[in-house]
Amino acid sequence: MNSFTVLFSGELQRMRKYNILTAGILVALLWVGVLFFTKIDDITSMVPLVVFIDSTAMSMVLIGATMFYEKQEGTIRTILVSPISKTEYILAKTFANITSNLITLVLIYAYAKIFKEINLNFFGLIGSVILIAFFHSLVGFILTFNTKDFTEMLMGMMKYTFIFTIPVLLDHIGFIKNETIDKILHIVPTKASAILLEATGGEIDSGKIWFSIVYLVIASLVLFIIVMKKFSDFQVKESGE
Repeated sequence: MNSFTVLFSGELQRMRKYNILTAGILVALLWVGVLFFTKIDDITSMVPLVVFIDSTAMSMVLIGATMFYEKQEGTIRTILVSPISKTEYILAKTFANITSNLITLVLIYAYAKIFKEINLNFFGLIGSVILIAFFHSLVGFILTFNTKDFTEMLMGMMKYTFIFTIPVLLDHIGFIKNETIDKILHIVPTKASAILLEATGGEIDSGKIWFSIVYLVIASLVLFIIVMKKFSDFQVKESGE
């Protein structure tokens, strides 16, 4: 656990060094700007949508950004040959990523609470963001392992967004009204993510909430195992063996 604490602290320092934390805060301020120019006083329905986009897309991007920065500077090779476990390395990066997502959440929620009207369970939002960001950070690892550079990784993220995120967003705003399509969307992780965030407003059936929680927990465990296996190949490649 001490190794994890050191690694976690190091990840936050690297994110600050690479201006990734700064970029995350700027994105949060951008979202605040969007909410500011919204003429609606009660933005209860808008905040989960904004947080949904941030905790899915940004989670994937931040993992790729930190790893490719480290790769360019050669620091990733030093880290990989250090006496640390794969689990510690992956979890440290993931939780540093989650920290950035939580900072965004706090900034958005604070603005909404002070200057607008919002009726969402803040602790429910925190729990949802942690689970959603954890899963999508792992997706970020998979995308990074299978791409040569950051641009290619972003293209992979865009494909993920087009396939899994946009349909859920269209369904969320009521553009898709077909019940069959709505049921089919429950097989994708982004639908479970959207349900959890929307549930913080207290209008979602408890059965759907528990389904979404169990879905993301199991999906995260499966994806974590996959990341661990792929990380071994990545470690060999980066160490030059």
